[in-house]
Amino acid sequence: MADPGRPDAEKTPRVSILIPARDEAATIEHTVRAALASTGATVEVLVGDDHSTDATAALVRAIAATDPRVRLVAIPSLPEGWTGKNHACSVLAGAARFPHLLFIDADVTLAAAAAAALAAHATATGAALVSGVPRQRMGTLGERLTVPMIGFLLVGYLPVPMMRSSLRPSLGAACGQLVLVDRAVYAQTGGHGAIRGFLHDGVLLARLFRAAGHGTDLVAGHALATCRMYRGWTEAWAGFSKNAHEGMATPRALPVWTALLFTAHILPVLLLILFGLGLAAPGAAGLALVALLLSLGTRAAITFAMREPALTIPLHPVAVAVALLIQWNVLLRRKAAGAAVWKGRSYPLNGA
Repeated sequence: MADPGRPDAEKTPRVSILIPARDEAATIEHTVRAALASTGATVEVLVGDDHSTDATAALVRAIAATDPRVRLVAIPSLPEGWTGKNHACSVLAGAARFPHLLFIDADVTLAAAAAAALAAHATATGAALVSGVPRQRMGTLGERLTVPMIGFLLVGYLPVPMMRSSLRPSLGAACGQLVLVDRAVYAQTGGHGAIRGFLHDGVLLARLFRAAGHGTDLVAGHALATCRMYRGWTEAWAGFSKNAHEGMATPRALPVWTALLFTAHILPVLLLILFGLGLAAPGAAGLALVALLLSLGTRAAITFAMREPALTIPLHPVAVAVALLIQWNVLLRRKAAGAAVWKGRSYPLNGA
């Protein structure tokens, strides 16, 4: 992935930082203050309070009372056919004033130069959407067995040079935690309103823009922001199960992904175990060892590039197995696995 580089000091971009928030009292104050510390850009920070039942709104009001760049936006009741985040983002975009819209999740901490660097990269490349994967912070084993697969799948399986040289919608990719868009293009394409019934806003926004003839890009995000998505195994399982409903867990896609991931990252370990038990030939074990070294080498390269914990490298085969287990659990046990539920809301599947 490309480095977004340093912004041009002579061209100060204007960026609206938009933060949808629903019961985010634990993180929202830190998130807002980090956004306000942005350098190299003129920023406003809009927080969309989506019917929070905790102190989210009160904390934002307290900051807004001391800094006019902060605005609390009350999100109206969720209309039928919308998912919560898409609705909140759409409302925030309508209230924003600046030409660049930077959508971040309420648990994302921006680096000081992030807004300016993303806007400068968008201007320099002509991309209407620029996204990056923040450096993921993980505090528990459950997080280390799930969260690293985000970057691994994006960086390891997205043909980035082909993505940059083509406007094919199928090559569009973004991370919904950190997405900067051109406000005019967002309005022209319908923005979050055009994907109102779906959950994967990052990926679908990129594909929406590309279908309308606008370029998108994915850049290195480890120096732009940090994020702790989940806290523990239970949250991680629930979160990735929610995303699986619109991710790999389809009858057409999952067998292909299983063949790719199982063969490359799990089968070598199983063959080496069988060899140790005297149940596999030395030739098969030799090939399995080469494959395992390639698998762990790829995982290590991505881990170091994205500044993720080195402890996740030896856990990689298990992480791949967990990812496939989540996907197959959702596909085969769609009702038992739970609906697409998040923050107390349940959504119909696949945008229906």
